[in-house]
Amino acid sequence: MSAPIKETAPAPAGRTVAKAPVRPGDRRGEGVVLNVFSHGFLALWALLIVLPLLWLVLSSFKTDAQIGGSALGWPENWTAGVFRRAWDKGIGDYFLNTVIVLVFSVPLTMLFGSMAAYVLARYRFWGNRLLYYFFVAGAMFPVFLALVPLFFMVKRLDMLNTYQGLILVYIAYSMPFTVFFMHAFFRTLPTAVFEAAVLDGASHTRTFFQVMLPMARPGLISVGIFNTLGQWNQFILPTVLMQPQSGDDPERYVLTQGLIQLQQQQGYASDLPVLFAGVTIAMIPMLVVYLSFQRQVQAGLTSATLK
Repeated sequence: MSAPIKETAPAPAGRTVAKAPVRPGDRRGEGVVLNVFSHGFLALWALLIVLPLLWLVLSSFKTDAQIGGSALGWPENWTAGVFRRAWDKGIGDYFLNTVIVLVFSVPLTMLFGSMAAYVLARYRFWGNRLLYYFFVAGAMFPVFLALVPLFFMVKRLDMLNTYQGLILVYIAYSMPFTVFFMHAFFRTLPTAVFEAAVLDGASHTRTFFQVMLPMARPGLISVGIFNTLGQWNQFILPTVLMQPQSGDDPERYVLTQGLIQLQQQQGYASDLPVLFAGVTIAMIPMLVVYLSFQRQVQAGLTSATLK
């Protein structure tokens, strides 16, 4: 005969039934599985990014025969002559044009964007939120819809195929994201420092440049890196605005245009190592900039959350 089933009496009112404790091993096992999955995904993502870049750099040291024979093989002769050849074929001029534009466009974007974000974040006036949402809407507006009116506007100002025309367009193109990013950063800065500067008799300009702007340095570095990457890799705007209008106008192509021009000039006599070397030359400065300031970028992105 089976043993009778014992009925457990219900717990008295007002008393809680103690639950079985969770074993540490169970939590530890879940954490290990999650860590393995996340680290494996990050390792796969890193390989997908690093391997094409490595293949691109290695292909710059090969010949056309080596690339056609074994695209994944190692170069036989490690010479830098192909980079000199790519530089002489126009990459040097394209590189210089890009540097000239960014030397002016990135600092001016940071200056005007931080000033607008500071006013919208620290001062209350009628239309404050309307102006802020106007800048945010600009970040969501596709640039392709503005190419035709932008072309005629720049042409009316007689700034087609000029450095100043492209600089002004780059500033306007990068302003929405800069204002959006710096607005959130300025709101995290302590108000007591701002009030102390005002009580000491500092003007609004002095308070901004000598007190608030140095405190926003991590945010400035972060958004500056993003603007540099975005403007360095910009293609559609220079293609529309940096085209010679006549045979006498000089070619002021930037790097993104220059690489396409280099590919079109080859024709049937392909010189793939030169093209790969040109892409490598265009890629290296941005890698150096990001690797040099990666800690500042991470600090700027997380400081708003930590404060």
